[in-house]
Amino acid sequence: MRRWRFVVAVGGLAAAVVGAVALLAPSASAATAAFVKVNDWGSGYEGRFTVTNDTAGTITSWQVGFDLPAGSRISSSWNARSTTVGNRYTFDNASWNGTIAAGGSTTFGFIVVGSGTPGNCTVNGADCAGGPAPTTPPPTTAPPTTPPPTGTTPVAINGQLRVCGVNLCNQHGHPIQLRGMSTHGLQWYAQCLDDASLDTLATDWQADVLRISMYIQEGGYETDPRGFTDRVHGLIDEATARGMYAIVDWHMLTPGDPNYNLDRAKTFFAEIAQRHAGKPNVLYEIANEPNGVGWAGIKSYAEQVIPVIRAADPDGVVLVGTRAWSSLGVSEGGSEAEVIANPVAATNIMYTFHFYAGSHHDAYRSALSRAADQLPMFVTEFGIQTYTGDGANDLVNAQLWIDLLESRKISWVNWNYSDDFRSGAVFRAGVCGSGSYAGTAPLKEAGVWIRERIRSADDFPTR
Repeated sequence: MRRWRFVVAVGGLAAAVVGAVALLAPSASAATAAFVKVNDWGSGYEGRFTVTNDTAGTITSWQVGFDLPAGSRISSSWNARSTTVGNRYTFDNASWNGTIAAGGSTTFGFIVVGSGTPGNCTVNGADCAGGPAPTTPPPTTAPPTTPPPTGTTPVAINGQLRVCGVNLCNQHGHPIQLRGMSTHGLQWYAQCLDDASLDTLATDWQADVLRISMYIQEGGYETDPRGFTDRVHGLIDEATARGMYAIVDWHMLTPGDPNYNLDRAKTFFAEIAQRHAGKPNVLYEIANEPNGVGWAGIKSYAEQVIPVIRAADPDGVVLVGTRAWSSLGVSEGGSEAEVIANPVAATNIMYTFHFYAGSHHDAYRSALSRAADQLPMFVTEFGIQTYTGDGANDLVNAQLWIDLLESRKISWVNWNYSDDFRSGAVFRAGVCGSGSYAGTAPLKEAGVWIRERIRSADDFPTR
């Protein structure tokens, strides 16, 4: 739905990126590693290293090491394997980004708690600014692969999901309902996605799914495609390691016509699908909230993006946004009938619906109920406030929604897992980065309410 919460200080992000200082300038004579701050929120920041092969040959592995001053620490990282000894941090390439052709580069990122920046940086044993090749080659042992989750996690039980009729079904062929949380925009609240918070979501909240909300505009993907793609890769891996499903949310909002970003979407989803096709826990949400565009335009967009995903991942469930901020057209005077009469020409897909309990009542609920009789539906975003993501919590109407979703086994994801000042963010202001997320003390009223409903017993039949 149309929400003003997104009109925040994007300029701060732009300033952070524009003002980011390259810690180490590359040299043309060796492999180099350059550091920038991508986003700084005072008590911490998101950092990124770009490893560049300035040699004439191919590099088959790399290792970057650096120190952080006392009072600063890394809370999470992505796109590299990390080890820590004291204040020395070492990052080795992942299984898929160790080989860098001459002139090529790759990136890895991390979240720092504190304000200290990397020092004494080395890449493959030499100065990050460039220098003689190391006398001892870097390790060449292939990095271990992450084993599939086992035990009682949602992914371990349900495995590869698929659409069966109008339901989302697990590997045993039974309809299930997933429940979980959406991140806020990755450009604004990266500090809310550290190891401790994700551990809390998986174990204390017992969430089934994490929606990774990557904005396209508003300081998002279009400003730094490589950086945001890498951040999504990292969060998919984080969800996978914890046995949760991951929804990759292409969070287009303004402009509302998804075709405006069609080429970007193809590029992004081609890489995401290729990298993660072997994982059973990835779902692809290809258009967050189309608005101001007809269903025919949305359908055309979907029928161009889905084949790109299917080329690499024939099994992943694809989630297609609907008209009028994913309201099945209701918010622009339409209804579910337009989708039923002219469905997307693809299989193993579901249609998305968004609602905010403080703004959307019986007419919206009736539309979703009717649609669920004939279409596979997934609520990839909802709140218990108004469509602005703020205001009073409408707990009575929210429970009516939850009851409907449970009765129809419609999966849902709540907005949002951050400490934004608005009432729809589950954490109290200032919680993120503290390392203390478990229980109800760090939560606003909405967080307490949502956590209780996520923690209620799952129904995951296996026979």
